[in-house]
Amino acid sequence: MTTFAANPSPTFALSFNSKKNTMSNSIRRVFLYGEFQTAVPQFTKELWSMVNEQLKEVKGLVAKTWLWGIGTHTVGGFYEFDSEENAREFATGLYAQQAKNANASLTVKIFDGDTVEEASREMGSPFYK
Repeated sequence: MTTFAANPSPTFALSFNSKKNTMSNSIRRVFLYGEFQTAVPQFTKELWSMVNEQLKEVKGLVAKTWLWGIGTHTVGGFYEFDSEENAREFATGLYAQQAKNANASLTVKIFDGDTVEEASREMGSPFYK
């Protein structure tokens, strides 16, 4: 696990291939979980509509499901990307900048969606229809 920090300090928990310490571009479906560690009292259209417009331009982004913490009011999402490279570029680029602008720490985790495909299909996951 690698942690990156900036001021204010967005934090990234990004895992690399332990054998080569490099990204794998052979994964066809990559999921990213991200969460701003700050309370957002109300999840309003004014908040999400501007962000959605920015996200529509993100290279390799297939889908986003918004998340809003019960009780914590943290905001984040579950993202699908077409490659690990594009997911990491987003995490260290636009997403990090959004966190900095919000004066929030950022937690990011990236997952291999190919390895879990069969199990996800069996559970009826909408990402594998």
